[in-house]
Amino acid sequence: MEHSESTGTGLLLAGRYRLGESIGRGGMGKVWRAHDEVLHRVVAVKELTAGRFVAEADRLVLHARTQKEARAAARITHPGVVTVHDVLEHDDRPWIVMQYVDGPSLADETKESGPVEPREAARIGLHVLGALRAAHAAGVLHRDVKPGNVLLARDGRVLITDFGIAAIEGDSSITRTGELVGSIDYLAPERVQGGDPGPASDLWSLGATLYAAVEGSSPFRRTSPISTMQAVVTEEPPYPEKAGPLAPVIVALLRKDPAQRPQADEAGRMLLDAMEGRAPEAAQAYVPTQRVPAEDLAAAGTSTTTPLPVPHDDPAAGGAPAPEGQGPAPSPGATVPALPGASGASTGGRGRWRATLLAAVLAGLLAGGAVFAAMTHMGGQGDKKDDTPVTQATDKDGKDPAKGGVPAGWERVVDPEGFSLAVPKGWKRRMDGDQIDYTPDDGRHRIRISIDRSPDFENPYMHMLDLEKIVARRAEYRRIRLTQNTFRDQVDSAIWEFTWIEKQTFPGPRHAIDQVYYDDDGVEYALYMASPEESWERTREQFDIVKKYWRAPGPQ
Repeated sequence: MEHSESTGTGLLLAGRYRLGESIGRGGMGKVWRAHDEVLHRVVAVKELTAGRFVAEADRLVLHARTQKEARAAARITHPGVVTVHDVLEHDDRPWIVMQYVDGPSLADETKESGPVEPREAARIGLHVLGALRAAHAAGVLHRDVKPGNVLLARDGRVLITDFGIAAIEGDSSITRTGELVGSIDYLAPERVQGGDPGPASDLWSLGATLYAAVEGSSPFRRTSPISTMQAVVTEEPPYPEKAGPLAPVIVALLRKDPAQRPQADEAGRMLLDAMEGRAPEAAQAYVPTQRVPAEDLAAAGTSTTTPLPVPHDDPAAGGAPAPEGQGPAPSPGATVPALPGASGASTGGRGRWRATLLAAVLAGLLAGGAVFAAMTHMGGQGDKKDDTPVTQATDKDGKDPAKGGVPAGWERVVDPEGFSLAVPKGWKRRMDGDQIDYTPDDGRHRIRISIDRSPDFENPYMHMLDLEKIVARRAEYRRIRLTQNTFRDQVDSAIWEFTWIEKQTFPGPRHAIDQVYYDDDGVEYALYMASPEESWERTREQFDIVKKYWRAPGPQ
C-alpha cells in the first residue's frame, strides 16, 4: 500500500488541525504542535509514524493501541493527566489530538539542565502520584511511567501523558503472548518476569523516574536490553546520593517485591515530607536492612552500649542533632539500612542537603489567581459593604437549633452561599472580591470564607505550599506552622498559621490562621481568621469556635 512519504508543516488534518513544528519524537511516533482552526486553540497531535513501516497485522495492533490510549485517557478526570480531544485517521493511520502542554518533558529537562533538586523532584512525584491514583481509581494502569512521559508545564503544573500501552480494567489485552512493551529500564520486576502488573508496578516506575530525575541517569540501564532486564530483576540500584530527603522514598518504591512497596497513600505522605525537606521516617521501614553484629561494632571501636548512628543527608560535625524529621538511631544490634557498598558500619554523610525554595512560577491566569488568593489571605484591599441578607439561625433563647446552642455572645448565621457558621454578635457580612468576610471593624478583625468548586491542586496541603510562595513576599512573613491535619473526617486537610507586617490597609504586625479542606465532592473550603498581633490570643480562641460550628452547604 502506498503512503505519503512524510508529514510536513502546514498539513491540515480532518479539515481543522493544521500542523506546526515537531515538538517530540519517540520510537512509535512523532508529536506536532498544531492549531485547531475550529476552536482556535493550540493542540498537540501525535502521529503514529511506526504504522507506515510495519506489516498489515502489526498495523492493526498499532491502531488498536491508539484507540486504547484515547479510551484510557478519557476514563480519567484529573488535572495531571493530558486530555485527549480527538482521534482521527489520515494516510491509513490513526492520529491523536491532545491537550498542548507548554513545557519540556522531565527527560528533556534533565538532559538540558541537569539533575533536578530533590525537593522539586518530590513535588513532581506528588503530582504524578496524584494522576496515577486517579487512573488506578478509574481502572487504568499506565504501564509506561518514565521521565519522557512526565511533562513540566511552564506554569508549574505537572502532567503525565502517553497511555498507549495502558491496561484498562475490563478490556481484552492487545499485547501478544511473550511481547514485552514499555521502556525496559522503567519496567517493574514483576512485569519483566511476566507477572500481572498492578498499581504497585506503576509506583515502581515512578520510583525509577524520580531516581533518574535527581541522579541524571536511569538506575538500571545497561549496555543491552537483556542486561537491563537482568538488572531490573536481580540488582539493587546504586544508592541515590543526590536525592537528599527523597532518597529513602525512592528506595522504598524500588523494592523488588510489589507487596513490600508503600501503597499510594503512604507514598504520598513520604513525598510530602521530602518536599518539605524532611527525611520521611516512614520510608525507613521499607529500606532493606542488615544486622550489625556486636563483635563488628567492637572491632570498629564502637561501644556495644552506644547507638549506631544512621547516616542522613545533612550530617553535622561535633555530634549536632539530626535535622527535623530524622528518626532516632537504632539500638546496638538492631538492623540499619543496608546501603550499597556498606559492610555494616556507618558510611557517614552522602552529600550535604542545601535547602532551596521551589522554583515553580505561576503564569497567565493561574498566576493571577494565585496572587489574588494571596492578597485575600493577607487581608486584601477595597472591602465593600454587602447588603445581602443573612439569616440568624437561632431560637428565642439564642440556642443553635441544630447543635444545642452556640456560645454566649455568638450567633449562628446562614450565609446566602448556603453554608452556616457561628460569628460573634455584631459581626457583619462583607464581600472582598469573591471572598466572604464577617467583621466588626471593616476587616481589621475578620473571618473569611473561601470556596473553590474546581481546585487546581491534588490536596489542600499542596495548595497552601504553593500559596505560601506568594504570601512570603510580604514584609517579614514568618510561618508558624503549615501541616496536614484531619478536619471533618477529611484526612487530607491542611492548617496554616503565619505572621507578617502589614504596610497598607491595617499597618502593623498581623497574625492569621487558615483551615482548608476538600469535601467529598472535591469542593475546597478555607476557614480563615486574621487580626492584629496584639489581639491574637482572643482571635485564636474564636477560631476554634468558628471551626466547631462550621456547616458546609448541604446535609450535615
